[in-house]
Amino acid sequence: MLENLKKEAFETNLAIVQHKLVVLTWGNASAIDRASGVMAIKPSGVAYDTLTWQDMVLVDLEGKVIDSKLKPSSDTLTHLEIYKGFVEVGGIVHTHSPWATSWAQAGKSIPVLGTTHADHFSGDVPCLPPLTLGQVEEGYEKLTGSTLVDHFLSNQINPLHIPACLLSGHASFVWGKSTAKALENAIALESCAQMAYHTLMLNPAANFPDYILNKHFTRKHGKDAYYGQKG
Repeated sequence: MLENLKKEAFETNLAIVQHKLVVLTWGNASAIDRASGVMAIKPSGVAYDTLTWQDMVLVDLEGKVIDSKLKPSSDTLTHLEIYKGFVEVGGIVHTHSPWATSWAQAGKSIPVLGTTHADHFSGDVPCLPPLTLGQVEEGYEKLTGSTLVDHFLSNQINPLHIPACLLSGHASFVWGKSTAKALENAIALESCAQMAYHTLMLNPAANFPDYILNKHFTRKHGKDAYYGQKG
């Protein structure tokens, strides 16, 4: 079972490269097995073109390495905080993809400006402010994750309705019920970030009605969804 978890994480890590969300080693993906309390994640700094599924590092929910001589990603504790905070999440993707990262570096949330965004995200994708100096010194990666979770909980944002977050000056974390869904959401985020930028260049006053946003999101998500095929 844990071999399959490694393979799942490995395939997602390869996919984020194939979809041009990652260059060099600027990203990582993870998968979790809730029953065993084990996460598989990319090893730190290992080039994607040499990566094998056996290289994936298994860690417990406290970040202790279970079976590898390789160090896990430096973002391991962030992933774990997201998994612990959002119990329905089964996969996480973190990349420094150009368009989403541009919004993060500008310290701006990605606004919902049309139906393409609304099909995947039920509102703006938030951008959180940088951690304080004290937080960075206390535990940068762990507090990055816990601050993200706290923002969603305190603002009553459903993490499955807006399954992504930007970190000011950094990049994005994206998640889903499965690794496949996390990958899909990461691809959607990058495309929406690009379109939002161009939209605002063409019309800085662009906006989008909430009633159309709600219609497009609910026709694809939730109990009354009717998009796609059944069975």
